[in-house]
Amino acid sequence: MKACFMGLGYIGLPTAIIAAEHGIEVHGVDINPDVVAQTQAGHLHFVEPGLEAMLQKVLANGSLKVASKPVECDAYFIVVPTPFKGNHLPDLSYVKSATRMVVPYLKEGDLFVIESTSPVGTTEQAAKLIFGMRPELEGKISIAYCPERVLPGNVIYELVNNDRVIGGLDEASTQKAKEFYAHFVKGALHSTNARTAEMCKLTENSSRDVQIAFANELSMICEEAGINVWDLIELANKHPRVNILQPGCGVGGHCIAVDPYFITSAFPNTAQIISKAREINNYKAKWCAERVKNAMLKFEIDHGRKPRVAMMGLAFKPNIDDLRESPAKRIVTEVMNSLSNADIMVVEPNITEHKVYKLTDYKTAYERADIVVFLTAHDQFKRLAWSAQKIIFDFCGVFREQLKLKK
Repeated sequence: MKACFMGLGYIGLPTAIIAAEHGIEVHGVDINPDVVAQTQAGHLHFVEPGLEAMLQKVLANGSLKVASKPVECDAYFIVVPTPFKGNHLPDLSYVKSATRMVVPYLKEGDLFVIESTSPVGTTEQAAKLIFGMRPELEGKISIAYCPERVLPGNVIYELVNNDRVIGGLDEASTQKAKEFYAHFVKGALHSTNARTAEMCKLTENSSRDVQIAFANELSMICEEAGINVWDLIELANKHPRVNILQPGCGVGGHCIAVDPYFITSAFPNTAQIISKAREINNYKAKWCAERVKNAMLKFEIDHGRKPRVAMMGLAFKPNIDDLRESPAKRIVTEVMNSLSNADIMVVEPNITEHKVYKLTDYKTAYERADIVVFLTAHDQFKRLAWSAQKIIFDFCGVFREQLKLKK
């Protein structure tokens, strides 16, 4: 079995490595020459615990090869980004481009699978593209959709142990895809059709977005009511059928912050709750930024000087280096752009440099700051000591126990 993975990002590369670990000859492809060079050298271009050692192992034993172009294989996997463009419409150009790249290499009996999060009907569009270029292959290859469902920071475990939903364009395609994933997936492999599998991925992330929106809206209500939201949620969750999530400064990442738009753009009249949840989660970031800006202006009036402000965290979730669609990054940018000559220290312990922000060590920033803004609950931040002498905005629950006592 020889498999080609198109796209070596946060999902494509780990999946390629895991497949290679389980006896599959893997050819990994990425059009970014820096990603190719770094991967060939045995280095990850993102943070994922334990994965770099596995990468070096499969490179050394030859089960993984990395290049900028595909080669002839038995199975092809499209694992490229699906961002959105203007008006939050899904951009399938990466999926289509990757598909066109592999079409010349397809042969009878091959398997073609899309893993990229996609709007309903994308797998059918890919099939139409393939057979438009290679009409002689119609009915002779297997085409399916199989979305990932992993948590950054725990990808190695979850790629192997999580259940997978696999939807082919026909039953034979579904079974062939299941046979491939059975090489390394210990979780259950659930059969369905391509459209249901596509909608399943969107539904999972939209459901999370709605649940987070409830927590975020609740946090803003509690601020007006003078209630500690962390205490409230802990108490409410004592109910046997209540499980409220924790609020934050918004929603980020390339899944939960993006996938709901694939539903709302296709079903604008019926996706009412999903659409409203997106509005709430986007508004939460603006709400946080306004609170910080107002506090900075008040500090300057009260003390006759501009405050030193520590913006703690840029990643969209704790303990990773992924800044995609990060509400923390949006808040930092808005605060910096709206107040000239402000003394703002930007902190992100999981990256060494940033093209826009000059980064400050988290301990240094916390010690120097008059105003501390926790945007991401990294483990390092939780080891800091509470200081009543500082103005602290804890939008992500770093000091939730101290805040409980303070209220």
